[in-house]
Order: sequence, then structure tokens, then C-alpha cells
Amino acid sequence: MKHKDIIDKMTIEEKAALLSGKGEWQTWDFERLGIPSIFCSDGPHGIRKQAGAGDHLGLNPSLPATCFPTAATMANSWDPVLGEEIGRALGEEAAVQGVDIVLGPGLNIKRSPLCGRNFEYFSEDPYLAGKMAAGYVRGIQSSGRYACPKHFAVNSQELRRMAMNAVVDERTLREIYLTGFEIVVKEGKAKALMTSYNQVNGTYANENTHLLKEILREEWGYNGIVITDWGGSNDHIRGVAAGSDLEMPTPGMDSARQLVKAMQDGKLSEEAADACVDRMLEAVTALTKHADGGSKPEDFDKEAHHALAKKAAAESAVLLKNEEKILPLKTGTHVALIGDFAFDPRYQGAGSSMVNTIKLDKMSERIGEYDLTVVGMARGYKRDGTADAVMEKEAVDLARSADVVLYCFGLDEMSESEGIDRTHMRIPQNQITLLESIARVNENIVGILSAGAAVEMPWHVSLKALLHGYLYGQAGAGAMLDIITGKVNPSGRLNETYPISYEDTPAFKYFPSEERNSEYREALYVGYRYYDTAGMPVLYPFGFGLSYTEFKYRDLTIDRDGAEFTLQNAGKQDGAEVVQLYVAMKEGRVFRPAKELKGFQKIYLKAGESRRVRIPFDDKTFRYWNVRTNCWEVEGGIYTIMIGANCQDIRLSAETKVAGTTETYPYYTNRMPSYYSGYISQVEDKEFEELLGYPIPSGKWRGDLTVNDAICQMYYAKSPIARFAYHKLTNMKKKSEDAGKPDLNILFIYNMPFRAIAKMTGGMVSMEMAEGIVTMVNGHFFRGLGRTISGFFRNKRQNRKYLKQITGK
Repeated sequence: MKHKDIIDKMTIEEKAALLSGKGEWQTWDFERLGIPSIFCSDGPHGIRKQAGAGDHLGLNPSLPATCFPTAATMANSWDPVLGEEIGRALGEEAAVQGVDIVLGPGLNIKRSPLCGRNFEYFSEDPYLAGKMAAGYVRGIQSSGRYACPKHFAVNSQELRRMAMNAVVDERTLREIYLTGFEIVVKEGKAKALMTSYNQVNGTYANENTHLLKEILREEWGYNGIVITDWGGSNDHIRGVAAGSDLEMPTPGMDSARQLVKAMQDGKLSEEAADACVDRMLEAVTALTKHADGGSKPEDFDKEAHHALAKKAAAESAVLLKNEEKILPLKTGTHVALIGDFAFDPRYQGAGSSMVNTIKLDKMSERIGEYDLTVVGMARGYKRDGTADAVMEKEAVDLARSADVVLYCFGLDEMSESEGIDRTHMRIPQNQITLLESIARVNENIVGILSAGAAVEMPWHVSLKALLHGYLYGQAGAGAMLDIITGKVNPSGRLNETYPISYEDTPAFKYFPSEERNSEYREALYVGYRYYDTAGMPVLYPFGFGLSYTEFKYRDLTIDRDGAEFTLQNAGKQDGAEVVQLYVAMKEGRVFRPAKELKGFQKIYLKAGESRRVRIPFDDKTFRYWNVRTNCWEVEGGIYTIMIGANCQDIRLSAETKVAGTTETYPYYTNRMPSYYSGYISQVEDKEFEELLGYPIPSGKWRGDLTVNDAICQMYYAKSPIARFAYHKLTNMKKKSEDAGKPDLNILFIYNMPFRAIAKMTGGMVSMEMAEGIVTMVNGHFFRGLGRTISGFFRNKRQNRKYLKQITGK
């Protein structure tokens, strides 16, 4: 231990208290020991330090900060160096605001296009996600702050996110859902990590010894701190035993009391608790030392950060369509600006990532600065999805008078939010109806799309050009206009596949979970890994994006350490190409996707310039997880190395022989036909069990509710009062949805388990009281009420006593 001298002076009560929060965002401080408090703040794409009372959903206002493009948007830049720039800016703002630990970036895999909280998901590919996240982390930590990537691990569902179990085989876990975290730990050197709410194969992530001890600390050598998601602790004793260091936010002294009793009773070793305390003290010491090493900066350069946000938005925007080279627009083009998003942009997510932006560009206000003739502007549609014939007619009449229509549209705030998954992939119908009406009077429509993830596009035939900005941050409107007018050559590439319809997606039959278990039957076949292997046509493939110039590839050579080729900008404009390296093995005995991304670079070239590009191999290029030997191995044989502009546009390929390590093969091929063919849309129970290596666990809701069941499950509660409360809450949820604005409080309560009442009320409710509430819900009203009331007074008395022990007050 690094801080044994301090730990030896601490009482058991002080140790236990240090492992839980003091408030919504702060850790405990102990004046007599010289241990200060450290401050956490949300920061997936901008610092969200609340000025007054804290709450994790972002309901109360926060201090002004720069709203950069979201993590999912930034992944479209395919540029970890740009990610590092954003990270440095976040670190600078964190220093100004007194934030020690930046909770972000979000590093989850888009198993399905319907995965909620799309503004935090990075990509459908773990290699791309990990490399981008590592850039963020290096940038944030260069300022002396800690970055805290999240959510570890297999966090791919918002619905009942605190009460669901991800059932996933070990190989898929390793190759798809942990690889990004491995990269961010080993290459990004992350000093903090946040666990996810969900269970992974029956054990909550925050107390999962396999994840936290065997993989994170022992295999990857991680020595930073592990923090729960807010309210994500299930059993704090088990969490500490597994190596989870800090439970947030404050649960009062209830968890600390449980830790003390467990240590006194021998259920938790004091050595395990001391290891967590030591890591916490190391974080406090390092953060405090850096803060004391120089004066706190008074402010950050707001204009410079705004310019960086604009640069990031421009490099992340993806040009999906450009018929007849309508873009860039010629000087003086008569344009009509139509769409509500032109006036009030959708530029960030909701909830814990919502930034109180220092400045916000709007296309309606910025378009006058460009060499275009604006014939008029109209909102055209209502944001809440309701039809309005008057607004539609105004927009259509305006479109008639323009050479080109700039149509701003996309997903509204209700479509994507923390706490809910999407139910479909459609744009609100009133926006599409207007688009089709405009197309009947003007064929020259340039669409500017705003959304956090993939959408269905049967309407794309109505557009001559389509520029996708995703959720582009506070400066995104100007960035889009720069691309439209040719000041910037688009270089963004899709970090996810755009299917023709939702029914085509690999997890269509398996996502989201119906009851407790979310079964990952599609295994490795996420995104392009499925579409390419199964031969499923898509609208826009992974890695796709157009440019105003043309790139040519030639002269590929392969050696044992990497691939090398020549890239030429054969067009007339300077620009950037994202070159992508894919690997395939067609005749292997281990099933695998048709191809997998194993390297990429973003290369900037002047018009006519050529450059020799080298993409090195690394330890992940040829490996797979062998479930029989329980280690990473290489299957020997002939591999195809492919260099492409996207996963379906392969420009160069060559074969190379690779020596293997495999002696014991992991699978019986005749027992797993779906996984060997890639046709995984109908995986039967027997085959999924073969993949898992054990029987499928039951995820049925039955019998009495427990503290780990979600409040929305009260629809089958034995107590009529509980069922009434469920219907009341459901009606409130529906009312907020109908109004077009998500009520995050209702959504959080609706999906949270009963135990969270004890974890999220600042110590007002103990776990004993939560269990009493569940007893009432299960039809034993008076017994439960008695336990709840007696627990209330006991909790109040014991909290007072504990606080006196650690503060002397």
C-alpha cells in the first residue's frame, strides 16, 4: 500500500465512510488526517458542474461550459488526436470549475440502433471506440484531472437499466464489449473507471469479481479507482470485496455502517477495505497535489474552445449523398432555409450530459454571413410531431422561390434520452411529410440531419444531398454551413451502419429484454460484422462518407508488422481520407465475421499530393478469445489484409500467413451452424447454450418482488396500492411523452429498482426501509409499514451517531 501511514491512523468508521460519497458529487474529507474532499462532475462532451443543489439527471442548472459534439458524433471524425484536443479543453474547463474527476467519456457499444443514450455510445466497433476514448482520456488527464470512462461493462440497454441482466458468452464479452475498455486502460491510462448499473451474467457489474479483479486489475494491470454509476451500487460489501472503491452519490451512512459490521463480523476482510481506501487516498493525494502545485486558472478561452467545437463538428459531419455534385453551393445561390432545427438546433443529448452552453450558433442567425442569397426562412413543422397545415404551406410556398432548399430535420428530444431506449428508427412523420411536399415543388433539396444514431431513410430519394451532423455541439450550425458552402471539405465517416430497416438489424429479435434477461444471441455479429457476413444489404455501410475530392489507393505491401500503401488525393481540392484496415480469415476453424476493423488513420492531403501510409498491426490484429483455454490465442493460417474507404469499399487486399497458437479449438462446428454462417437472426436455445457453455438462466418475473426488481414491475404487485401507484406513474410518463419532452425524474423512477430508493435519497432511506417498502408492495402492508417506520427512526439515530464518530460533531 502507498498510504499505509495514513490508513494506520484511520478508524474503521473513517475507512468505511471514505468509500461512499459525502454528497451528490463530493467524497468525504477528514480534517484531522489532512484528507480533503474531491469533486466529480459529468463530462461526456462538456463539463456539467451544478452551481447549487446537485442531482445526477441534470435537472438543476449547471455552470456555463463549452458544449462540444457528443462522443457518438466525435467517433465519426475517426481522429483520436482531435479527441485528445477536446479532452484537453474539457480538462481546462474542469480545472477552472474546480472539478477533479470528469465522468466521461461514455464508452459503450451500439449493439442495436435503438440503444438509448446515443449521445454517449461511441460506435458499433470496439476498436474505433477504444481508440477515440483513449484520446479523450489522455487529453483530460493532461490537465491533472482524472477521466472516468463509463460504463463498465455490457451497458447496452436503458430500459430497466438498474434491474436487468446481460447474458453474454465470454468470447463476445471479451472481443466486443471489453476491447474498447482495454484500449482506454492500457493506451489511455485512465485513472478512474465507472461501473454500469446492470448485471453481467447474473452478477452486478459493480460487484463482479470476474470483471473488476480478474480482468481489469489482474489482466490489464489497472491500478486506478473504480466508481459506481450514481445509484449503481447493489451490495456495497460485495462491491468493496470485488475492488470497487467509491459508491456514489451519498447513501448517507447506511453503506458505511454495513461495511463496518461486515468487517467486525469477518464477512469482509479489513485488508480488502484497506486496498480500496489506499486507492482512494492515492487519487485524493494526486489530485490535491496537482491543484496545490499552481494557482487555479481564473477562466478558459471561450472563443478558442468555441472554435475547437466548430472544428470538431466539421470533421465529424458525414456527407452521405451528393447527387450531381450539388454541394458545395455556388456563390450567390438562392436558398430557402426550412426546418425548426435551423432555428432551435438539436445539438446535444439529455440528462447527465446536458451542458449549459456558453454560446450557441443557430443556422438561422449565421447563414447571413455566407455568400448565399437567402430568399426566406420558415420553421415548416412542429417539433412535437403534430401536423400543422399552415406551417407546411408556408414552407412549400417558400421552397418554390429558391434554387436550393436547405432542410434541417431529425430526431427530437423525446426520441433520444437518458433512461429510455428508442422504440423505432423513424424520423417524426410530420417532418417527412413536409420533405415530400417540398420535393414536389423543388427537386434541389439539401438535407441537414441531426440525430444521435442511425435512422431509417426511405425518404432519402427526396434529397439531392444529405449532410449528417449528428449531435454537433454548440458550434455545429456554423460547421454545417462551412461544409455546405465549401469552406470545409467533409471528412467524417460513419461509426455505425445505416440499415435499410430496423427489421434488418442483428439484435432485432433480442433487444431490448422483455423481462430480466437481455440475451446477446447475436454474439460477435454486431453492426457491420453481421451485415457483411450474412450478405444483408444496407443503405450506408460502416466507415462510409463522401468528400469533395477523390482518393486513389495503390501499391499495397504487407510485412509481419503491418500494411503499407500509397494514398493519392486525385481531385482538385485539399481533403482528408479515413483509411481503414480490415482483417479476414475465410478458412478458419474458429467462427468469425467476414471482416473486422483492426486499424485506421485519418490522412490529410493537398490536391494532387501522394503519401506512403503505414498502418501497423498490434496485439489485437489476429487474436480471438479461446473459451476452452481461457486466453487470447491466434488461429494459424492465411489471413486477408484489406485496405478500404469503408467496410464495403475495399480498394486493396493481400494475403499473409500467420503462425498460430491454437492447439485446442473452442467449438464443435456442427453444433453452431448459425454462428458459423453468420445468419444469427433465429438462434435457437440449444445453440445459444452451446455458445454460453451453460444452460440459459431464467429471466422470468415471478412471485414476490425483491429490492432488485424495478418499480415499473409493480403492475403485478399483490398490493392494490402499489398497482395504483404503478398506473399513476405510467400515466405521468405517458403524459410527458405525449408533450414531447421527457421527464427524466419519472423515467428514472419508473425503471429503477427498489434498492435505489436507499441509494439515491442522501441517507433519508436505509436499505432496511427499502425492504420494508417491498414487503408492503408484496401485500403485507402492516408488517412492511412497521419495518419501514422502525427503520426510519433507527436509521436517523444511527446516522447521527456515526457522523459524530467521524466528525466529532
